[in-house]
Amino acid sequence: MEKILEVNNLQVSFDTYAGEVKAVRGVSFHLNKGETLAIVGESGSGKSVTSKSLMKLIPNPPGRIVNGEILFEGKDLVHYSEKQMQKIRGSEISMIFQDPMTSLNPTMTIGKQIMESIIKHQNVSKTEARRKGIELLEMVGIPQAENRFSSYPHQFSGGMRQRVVIAMAISCNPKILIADEPTTALDVTIQAQILELLKDLQKKMGTSIIFITHDLGVVANIADRVAVMYAGKIVEIGKVDEIFYHPEHPYTWGLLGAMPNLNEDAGELITIPGSPPDLLNPPLGDAFADRNRYAMKIDYQMEPPMFKVSDTHYASTWLLHEKSPKIMLPDVLKKHRQTAPRGKQNEHLAKRKEQREKLLEIKNLKQYFTSGTNLIKAVDGIDFDIYKGETFGLVGESGCGKSTTGRTIIRLYHATDGEILYNNVNIHNKKSSLDTQKLNQKIQMIFQDPYSSLNPRQTVADIIAEGMDIHGLSINRKERLEKVYDLLETVGLNREHANRYPHEFSGGQRQRIGIARALAVDPEFIIADEPISALDVSIQAQVVNLLKRLQKEKGLTYLFIAHDLSMVKYISDRIGVMYKGRIVELAESNELYQNPLHPYTKSLLSAIPLPDPETEKTRKRIKFDEKLIWNDEGEEPVLREVKPEHWVSCTEQEYNDFKNYFDVI
Repeated sequence: MEKILEVNNLQVSFDTYAGEVKAVRGVSFHLNKGETLAIVGESGSGKSVTSKSLMKLIPNPPGRIVNGEILFEGKDLVHYSEKQMQKIRGSEISMIFQDPMTSLNPTMTIGKQIMESIIKHQNVSKTEARRKGIELLEMVGIPQAENRFSSYPHQFSGGMRQRVVIAMAISCNPKILIADEPTTALDVTIQAQILELLKDLQKKMGTSIIFITHDLGVVANIADRVAVMYAGKIVEIGKVDEIFYHPEHPYTWGLLGAMPNLNEDAGELITIPGSPPDLLNPPLGDAFADRNRYAMKIDYQMEPPMFKVSDTHYASTWLLHEKSPKIMLPDVLKKHRQTAPRGKQNEHLAKRKEQREKLLEIKNLKQYFTSGTNLIKAVDGIDFDIYKGETFGLVGESGCGKSTTGRTIIRLYHATDGEILYNNVNIHNKKSSLDTQKLNQKIQMIFQDPYSSLNPRQTVADIIAEGMDIHGLSINRKERLEKVYDLLETVGLNREHANRYPHEFSGGQRQRIGIARALAVDPEFIIADEPISALDVSIQAQVVNLLKRLQKEKGLTYLFIAHDLSMVKYISDRIGVMYKGRIVELAESNELYQNPLHPYTKSLLSAIPLPDPETEKTRKRIKFDEKLIWNDEGEEPVLREVKPEHWVSCTEQEYNDFKNYFDVI
């Protein structure tokens, strides 16, 4: 295949007060015409810096390309001036950024923003640019494109804004499209639409794509080849099937192992111990050695070269040396992920059903908001129970009302109507300050963004101990500090972290601090609102394993709110699916995934990207049509129990059909 881009020994550094951070340390790869190359790795691995360097978008100072070549159609872009690069950007190489809102100008209509690029690079009239702009909006699936051409960015949803950004990126028929985490902030259904759109555009236009992500399910769906990055270097590169089915680097094993598998009842997820090295002082040998359970003496002394596995597959690990001990991948996965026999799990569930006791009862809960003259029914009459010691998952797309439900339960919002019974007491009735304080101690919340929910001016010790101080749980300063140390160790941090501030920690570590703060008052019930959505897959696995371990040790009960359905299935005992303020299906975790009944649930499940290229090639996505949930007479569906423990929002006729179906089988 013909190469369109070749990167040789790229080195990028940032000059900081502390010294030179070597963000990209000798990266080499090529991109073929019409192919999709995915670059994966944890935050800080150098993926985004590499991609921005290709377009020379690294701010200088503090960033600078220290060495290397970026050969685009044989020309080295490293030596191009800013004026020369302006002709390349947008017309030859284009970029889709992670957050569409920050890459769109809020003061300009989206039509003007698309036209601007067309007029600049293609030298056409405003009329022609407008016509082409409307065509592009239609191509990326914006409904009523001509009318929406004059809309502003804030008038679009997140998914629609991302489509607008894609329209701008392809407006000048670029030869290379760089997509930097373009689906990270999107719901699974919107993500599936964007991935389909990119594949469709690639077929029509023959564009080469560099796709940057940390989601291996997305990689399996879209990539032809995969480059795995760690600590500023590519540690493994190969065809998508080679990376997923025959990975050779221990870091790749860790990333693949951290992904929950929908088709198995797994024990603990595989996690990657430790954290990435400090690139102010990169290690002497293999940068992954400290986190590699198979590291040998040579890993700490010499950096491994790129060993050739096949003509298309290379990996940088001493394990591929002819004298190293042979470790087979299947043994690695079997050793760390034990699958519980389904029969035993079912026995366990049946046993627990007999013993379970209701902790929380939600009855006809409504939470309405007013926006001007509009009434927004964020939560519109939902019912469910949560039992002591279980994890109840609440899933659905953005805007379905799941976070509002969690916030209403903890009384950050006062319920519009309905009852919330905690241990048979309605917690939204008027209470004395003492009763309120006792309730606040029993119910705690872990928030989505650990940084904005931690006080940047307080030390970690004070953040964790604040609840203890309020509830009078610490007798003296020594006891208070000992409890903080215990909590830090419980969540996998150490006592030295107590005197640091939030900005000195990674995202995963900050989330652990948030969990320690919630545990400090010895709660019974924790509401976890999207606690892992902003984290890398390997950090997600660590946090989820931690939550499961704490639940076992302390008998905690969780309401786990998320839009990552694979992780929800892994952690939850029962799951409620929300759509437009209502619960449309509720069942035990395995039952819901193996036997979904509601069209919306089927649509959500079909959109989950699985870390399996063969499966992704043959899967059919089910598109949800809202008309399917109403019958011809306009009868409103009601949540009904169609079989033991399985509830679905359906009409009378549908209910009878479901009952007949289950009676037959």
